[in-house]
Amino acid sequence: MKIYHNISDFKPVKNAIVTVGTFDGIHLGHQAILQKMVEEARQTGGETVVITFYPHPRLVLHLESANLKLISNQQKKIARFHEIGIDNLIIIKFTKEFSLTNSEDFIRDYIVEKIKPVKLVVGYDHHFGKDRSGDYKLLYDLGHQFNFEVERVQLQDVENIAVSSTKIRAALIAGDVKKANMLLGYDYTICGKVVHGNEIGRTIGFPTANIATPHEYKLIAVSGVFACRVEWNGQHFDGMGNIGYRPTVSDGHLTVEVHIFDFDRFIYDEEICISFIDRIRNEQKFENIEALRQQLLSDKKQVTKILAEYKS
Repeated sequence: MKIYHNISDFKPVKNAIVTVGTFDGIHLGHQAILQKMVEEARQTGGETVVITFYPHPRLVLHLESANLKLISNQQKKIARFHEIGIDNLIIIKFTKEFSLTNSEDFIRDYIVEKIKPVKLVVGYDHHFGKDRSGDYKLLYDLGHQFNFEVERVQLQDVENIAVSSTKIRAALIAGDVKKANMLLGYDYTICGKVVHGNEIGRTIGFPTANIATPHEYKLIAVSGVFACRVEWNGQHFDGMGNIGYRPTVSDGHLTVEVHIFDFDRFIYDEEICISFIDRIRNEQKFENIEALRQQLLSDKKQVTKILAEYKS
């Protein structure tokens, strides 16, 4: 996949199949659009072109979005575009000045002149341009004017739940990672470098890998204990994760940590990715360390059962 941070560096390709969006999380709805593009490109001998924006437009434009948290960071989003098979990714720096570009100018100046598409593939509720004033009808009319096709991918739903980034964020905030994963089409994941903790877990037989607090805009699921899968150095392991403030042993700082089963490696300063499969209980404070240890033994049995079913 070729990546462009300046659209002026892009050279038009044969039979360009194009889409535009922020694609936070690249959930099942996004995947339907991207997979449709890949199919079209294969049939026409063309190439796919995705235009996305960084930072997220809501972080630039709206003060009320100061608390907006994103499902995926830029690195993971780029990796998912690559996995799906996108040929070209154009990342436009989103600024307040750029946000003033009206809908018709955006299509003419950025899409038509720079990319020369044969088709645009968009979602069912796609809006674009200044104040998101451009809609499917305008895009369809502009397609006739500038000689490109427009295809709208219908709303995706899973078990009668319409897929959207908003619903995924809500599920994670509520602690329903199974629902979030179902709508994402993959497991919610937090990645980070392993840092030193207080090492109390090691003294009771449950050493944990603590990861540095992710980027300030990364959405962290609600506090609790989770069944997890852990990726380190290309290998995958079962684990039991905790998000929260560890009220029995901590000083009140938010932590993301995981006890990796059957693992005894020195991995400080190395990156791991924790995929959250299911949430088994709330975080709670125990009377003493021994009470915590007994609960963790019980938790591990439950997590082991969940992960066995997950892999079956």
